[in-house]
Amino acid sequence: MTPIIAFGEALVDMLSSRLGDDSGPETFTPYAGGAPANAVVACARQGIPSFFLGMIGDDRFGDFLVDELNRYGVDTQHVVRTREARTALAFVSRDRLGERKFDFYRPPAADLLYRREHLPPGIFTEPALVHLCSNSLTDAAIARTTLDLASIARRGGCLISVDVNLRAMLWPQGNIDIALVEQLLERAHLIKLSTEELDTLRGDRSAEEWISARLAKGARLIVITDGPGPVTAHLADRQLQAVPPSVQAVDTTAAGDAFIGGLLASLSRADVACEALGEWLADDAKLSEALTFACRCGAFAATRPGAFVSLPGTSDLDDLPT
Repeated sequence: MTPIIAFGEALVDMLSSRLGDDSGPETFTPYAGGAPANAVVACARQGIPSFFLGMIGDDRFGDFLVDELNRYGVDTQHVVRTREARTALAFVSRDRLGERKFDFYRPPAADLLYRREHLPPGIFTEPALVHLCSNSLTDAAIARTTLDLASIARRGGCLISVDVNLRAMLWPQGNIDIALVEQLLERAHLIKLSTEELDTLRGDRSAEEWISARLAKGARLIVITDGPGPVTAHLADRQLQAVPPSVQAVDTTAAGDAFIGGLLASLSRADVACEALGEWLADDAKLSEALTFACRCGAFAATRPGAFVSLPGTSDLDDLPT
């Protein structure tokens, strides 16, 4: 199996006890989370060799995150701890359909202090699936680290996966730097984004124009999710669709991360890295099976509160509706 290496933020989701407009006392329960951390845990839960790269505060929430990553099977030997900033927190509220809103306590946060010199020597010299997202672009220093890391990994022969995962409230004055996000996408072989994120990134262009431009600049597979709606996979010469199973959503916080984790797990099981990607993508049966599996992972995660704790293990999907 090809190992998974995720880079970026690990944070603590403080999940509200309220649903929608409930009144009365409100409490918050801590859950381990963070988009790239969720994705790598999703892979580890499927038995894939999984590693997390990033910086976490040397504080009680950082201890909690490292313990949880280890508990779910992620290798944390390359996690850097710091006392210069604290572990990030996200306060999460949900409506009655499980859709969520975030209030982030970041910046400052420890994950933003990771620099190129923190990279373990030789980490990208062997084939791997390297996963990143745009939350590590929200200030200049961490953006440079992220772009450098993606370039180094791609030159080393790794397959680069990017989940766009736009969170406007993390950017200065809420203004997403679309040109910077697209610099990261230019380094990606696999791009995952939602229909809403596509609308944000494409600007005045049509969806078809934006997708064609990304494929022309080096992306091999672009996967667009639409909540409980069909998932569409775009390749240079065709499109495929997969339909998620119908479930009652409780908390959609980690559903997208479970989806991309499931897709990466399928690539890993097939021993796909950069050189083998073209052959794997040419097989519609294999790609369709991987998309369907990813949809089931995402649907399962939406039926449970929290992030790490909601991600499916190898036998958890057996009873999920087809």
